Amino acid sequence: MGPPDEVIDFHHPYTPYDVQTQFMTEAYKVLQTGNGQIGILESPTGTVGVDLEDEPDWIIEQTLQRKRDDISKKWKQREQRLEQIRLKEKARAARSAKRRRIDDGNQKKVLKNPEDEEAEWLLDDADEPTSQSDALSGLGKETLEILSRYGLGGLKRDKEDEEILEDGVKIFYTSRTHSQLSQFVAELRRPSFPSSMPSSLVSGEHGAAVQAIQEPVKHLPLSSRQKLCINPAVSRLKTQSAINDRCAELQQPKSKNKCPYVPKEENLNKTHQFRDTAHATLPDIEDLFHLGKSLEVCPYYASRTAIAGTEIITLPYPLLLQKTAREALGIKLEGNIVIVDEAHNIMDAVANVYASEIRLGELKRARLMLGVYVKRFGKKLKGENRVMVGQPEQGIVDAKELLRSKGIDQINLFKLIQYIQTSKLAYKIESYVAYVEEDDSNKAAPRSSTPVLHTFVSFLVSLTNLSSEGRIFYQKLPGAAPDIQLSYLLLSPTHAFSSIATSARAVILAGGTMSPFDDYRAHLFPYLPEPKLTTLRCGHVIPPSNLCVRTLAASRAGDPNSTFEFSFQRRSDKAMVNQLGLAILNMCAVVPDGIVVFFPSYGYLDEVVAAWETTAAGESTPIWTRMQQRKAVFKESKGASSEEVLALYSEAILGDGTSDAPKPRGALLLSVVGGKMSEGINFSDRLGRAVMVVGLPYPNMHSPEWKAKTEYVEMTVLKRALEAEPGVDRAKAQAAAKQAARDFYENACMRAVNQSIGRAIRHRGDYAAIILCDRRYGTERIKGKLPGWIQGGIQGDGQESGLPQLMGALSGFFRGKRGT
Repeated sequence: MGPPDEVIDFHHPYTPYDVQTQFMTEAYKVLQTGNGQIGILESPTGTVGVDLEDEPDWIIEQTLQRKRDDISKKWKQREQRLEQIRLKEKARAARSAKRRRIDDGNQKKVLKNPEDEEAEWLLDDADEPTSQSDALSGLGKETLEILSRYGLGGLKRDKEDEEILEDGVKIFYTSRTHSQLSQFVAELRRPSFPSSMPSSLVSGEHGAAVQAIQEPVKHLPLSSRQKLCINPAVSRLKTQSAINDRCAELQQPKSKNKCPYVPKEENLNKTHQFRDTAHATLPDIEDLFHLGKSLEVCPYYASRTAIAGTEIITLPYPLLLQKTAREALGIKLEGNIVIVDEAHNIMDAVANVYASEIRLGELKRARLMLGVYVKRFGKKLKGENRVMVGQPEQGIVDAKELLRSKGIDQINLFKLIQYIQTSKLAYKIESYVAYVEEDDSNKAAPRSSTPVLHTFVSFLVSLTNLSSEGRIFYQKLPGAAPDIQLSYLLLSPTHAFSSIATSARAVILAGGTMSPFDDYRAHLFPYLPEPKLTTLRCGHVIPPSNLCVRTLAASRAGDPNSTFEFSFQRRSDKAMVNQLGLAILNMCAVVPDGIVVFFPSYGYLDEVVAAWETTAAGESTPIWTRMQQRKAVFKESKGASSEEVLALYSEAILGDGTSDAPKPRGALLLSVVGGKMSEGINFSDRLGRAVMVVGLPYPNMHSPEWKAKTEYVEMTVLKRALEAEPGVDRAKAQAAAKQAARDFYENACMRAVNQSIGRAIRHRGDYAAIILCDRRYGTERIKGKLPGWIQGGIQGDGQESGLPQLMGALSGFFRGKRGT
């Protein structure tokens, strides 16, 4: 790392703001420090990959700089070894061509025996040795060698070739959705970088010419078969598990219809072309799909050949956070960099990746399907197959036995799961049952049945996690056909995420609203010493005059009877709900363009709207009708399309673009904290001149899940305290543990609030008002968990602010912005 006053050229496409330079510099220090350093960085004006004036360039700079440091001594040796590989390829291609001519001649003499149409569902003999991954088992030896050498599957690659291809630090960048990853790719295309080839390797004027070359970063997006498969026979299946198993099935030697797109000797040139095109063009997922389709080569497998030599790899959360997914893709984190964007929800994301559920009805269906399969093929099963297929019945014979785990401890779950996955048992049984259930006339086109066996396997996998970090819940499901559901929930992300944190050179958790920070230290990295954690809270780029933050504690300041407190006990108070409607109605009169109001839940939003639609005592017109008279009103609904609502909301503010259309009168959008509108959607400029958050969206403390979470936090904090200080006062330690559980619960609420607030004000010239409607926002405890730039902008006495004071502040703020 250079001296403190060293100016680093980040090759930013624009002149960065001071806070962006601060963010980039701190992130660069984390990457340079390495050795498992963790950075938790908050920047409200776009983090990695979110904003047009953003930081993807410094990410690339770190890799290129490291490459410049060591590439000189490796370059000549690398080129010599690559030439040897090229010669080997030519010789192998010649031998393959000769072998194909011989095989073609022999095939004319051999009569093909007709196969039993049901043979494809019979399990392979488990006694036959196999050392390959399930996705590639059954391929020819020479094909496996080629796939191995080019990084396909979880196969062992030649060490010498691997050293050639893996010659630099890789950056694994992950975000919540594919659309966010696509935004990041668009940003990667903006900056320009000098060549990473050292001028010392090229003499004279050629050296200067090489250094003048602009070198694009080598980027590769990774995704699942569900996103990349181009084989209609596979991609039409409904679930990821079914797609994975069918894909592997079509690669087996005895498969009647082998997948023609899997990389093999015959299309090796196309695979190379795919790899080289990917390295040269900075593609996103859609680009890879269309590239594979045009070349007629599988994008899923071909993209894995391009991992070696790639500098930045983008992938969605599940593919990075789950260890089995990383192993399946051949991802190695050792010595590389991991960047998690939108990381405010990282702990929930880890828990969701490892969560699973299954219903009693599905278990009964699984048992029935297994019985159908055994009845048809039981006598044909040999050796271990007969034993292993019989084992799952013991665990699903009786729901009570499953709940009590009687008999389950006699089964080696790890071995059973491995067997189910490698034998494709779930896929074969489900496909066969679907085949049997089809009418005779449709037997030629079997359909996929409900994937209950895949669900069962996922639940079994959950049972292999650390028992201390997870819980199993049951729930009775009402309805015409009542059912019971078992759910597995990972309570702590510590162990699951440690496999990433302890392997990578450095990990950066970045987001626009990372506050409050305490949970990351206490529950994600409790094992790390303080020097290993770097934290940063950047301010906002906007001037203070562009932000108006107010708390609305009551409709009338100082009147305890008009207090706004949307707690579970008080939120249904009709008078308070009515006063909330009048407050929003008054805001519609002074706030131009768009207003977004976030409610704690969909259920409460529906309850409030229903109250507003009713005419209150002493009023001639319902509040809901009066709102619609002032602005176009839109409401987010659970399960409905957010894109359609957003399009109509935007049109009501910006107009439809026609010259004869009436002047837009603005719009009001009623949304939900934690809903689609609060995650990843920006209400910049006219779309969000005011954002209001109603109440504090605490999770349901009485739900079994949250009871288990808080109990787990209390238990682990107490255990750590007693282990760290054996002589500590137990009563004090217990009190501290209970407080830690309360903080964890409250922090979950405040992260959701902060994420909703962050939807407004997206660039330096933007301006907006933020209204926090609940008296509790005025307390120091809650205020201290807001982002720093919000805390600094709060005006007035938080607990004494009434509607008249709010309206005066809003009127003055927007009056000063007219014409801007």
